[in-house]
Amino acid sequence: MGTDRTELRNTLQTLDLSSRPEEESCRQRMLELLDTRSDCFRREAFPAHFTGSALVVSAEGSKVLLHHHRKLDRWLQFGGHCDGEENVLSVARREALEESGIDGLVVASVRPFDLDIHEIPAHGHEPVHFHYDVRYVLIAPEAAETKTSPESKELRWFTFGDLHDWDLDPGLRRLVGKWNALATRRIHHG
Repeated sequence: MGTDRTELRNTLQTLDLSSRPEEESCRQRMLELLDTRSDCFRREAFPAHFTGSALVVSAEGSKVLLHHHRKLDRWLQFGGHCDGEENVLSVARREALEESGIDGLVVASVRPFDLDIHEIPAHGHEPVHFHYDVRYVLIAPEAAETKTSPESKELRWFTFGDLHDWDLDPGLRRLVGKWNALATRRIHHG
């Protein structure tokens, strides 16, 4: 086992999910995938492989940056395939930089903020499969400049209120909701 793989295993095992019971089954399935598939960080690994993603939040924490994904035609957080890279946080950082164009994103915590497993529809020669997505929060610097990548139709900053009535994936709604609860507590309690 590579060190990053071992580290991810330890991180997943020691993650406190007491207030996040809905992520417990994700954790178990992720640990199982790590233990049974040596190629689980490669996109050719079916029926499941790891991905890394990041919720990019504004410097003061009140907004989140999402991109309208061209291929999936959905508003999503930034993220993508590991392509063999076993350090999932560095995958999330790379993807966020590539897809948002924002330099100087700061990692809010090296521990995953959210665990999500979602089904990806068959596309071209790829069968239906699952993304085991390890999610982090990255904080944008003040007055961050965004730049839309070819993978996105559009980038947009949203407040939590803006997203209230949007049709978001359940996993993204949970991710944004968790951040909002944290940011709201911080603002009220200093």
